[in-house]
Amino acid sequence: MQLKKSLVRITTVPISLDKLLEDQLRFMNQYYNVIAVSSNETDLKKVGVKEGVETYCVEMTRKITPFKDVISVLKLVVYFLKHRPEIVHTHTPKAGIVGMLAARITNVPIRLHTVAGLPLLEVNGIKRRILNYVEKLTYRCAHRVYPNSFGLKEIIEEEKFTKPSKLKVIGNGSSNGIDTSYFSRESIKNEIIDKLRQRLNIKEEDFVFVFVGRIVGDKGINELVESFNELKIKYNNMKLLLVGPFEEDLDPIAQSSKAIIKESENIITTGYVNDVRPYYAISDVLVFPSYREGFPNVVMQAGAMGLPSIVSNINGCNEIITHNINGSIIRVKNAPDLFLEMESYVMDREKFTRIKSNARKCIVKNYERSFFHNALLEEYKTLNHV
Repeated sequence: MQLKKSLVRITTVPISLDKLLEDQLRFMNQYYNVIAVSSNETDLKKVGVKEGVETYCVEMTRKITPFKDVISVLKLVVYFLKHRPEIVHTHTPKAGIVGMLAARITNVPIRLHTVAGLPLLEVNGIKRRILNYVEKLTYRCAHRVYPNSFGLKEIIEEEKFTKPSKLKVIGNGSSNGIDTSYFSRESIKNEIIDKLRQRLNIKEEDFVFVFVGRIVGDKGINELVESFNELKIKYNNMKLLLVGPFEEDLDPIAQSSKAIIKESENIITTGYVNDVRPYYAISDVLVFPSYREGFPNVVMQAGAMGLPSIVSNINGCNEIITHNINGSIIRVKNAPDLFLEMESYVMDREKFTRIKSNARKCIVKNYERSFFHNALLEEYKTLNHV
């Protein structure tokens, strides 16, 4: 019996393996001996058990920490020399540079890196120049680079981070597709929905806008709060549901937005939740006015749950959503645009019903998880001789 070749998948933190690549490691383990590499050994081992794969802990930080990064590279070099993996596939910026450098030093036969967003686009000055260099070095060490959206691929080409021949989008985009049987209205029992409405004081007749994600500035939360605050003055039975954690360190929202959230009975915050499906199930429209994304899972999740989405005109979002078909696209950082689009769903019931009827169909057609997994597997098989 032929032994399976080794496939090493690396992310900076284990939650990326767990949430962004959920079920993918288990699927690939049928064809390769998969080793999941990340920091935080306790959480990493939990992911290994959940996915049924081996793990190896290498401490990595999300900040610029050259000394620690060199230690991480050296640790991976030793590991690769000992185990000789056939494929190393990295995700997230820090895991990308650490993993691709170590794989290049040890001459791993197939070196792959997925790009799920470019945080450096919101940075200026010397920090931007450093991050640009790191991005280019990561791509130089890789044989193939996989932007997870076509818009992201265009940005990488415009920035001249690598030659276009190295770039490829897998399937129709995303890093993992979506399990549309899990994210479905039918997967949530009515009694769960009723209890959640009661707990959050949301009535059947309320029109509920929902945001899912980190409550930070670059997710467009300031514009969202401003727009909703105007909307609830004009209309009764409006609710805004903010599902996700507040982050005060990196990109906190404005104090004025915090004050509105705190004072308004119509804005409900939940903090981080393990299962977002019931929150989609009690909502009518997802509002996701982010400034930058790779390929947002939230928009796919909401669509699979049957919700129209209002998104900003950025890569990823404007690929999942087609304007006036399964949602709406607005200008980035534009509160007046956002207000008018939110109002249109409240005022125009025909529009709301029509777009809602298309929401799930568009996701099932283009982003089913099994389709993405098989497309990535075929990509691996074609790269036996890079």
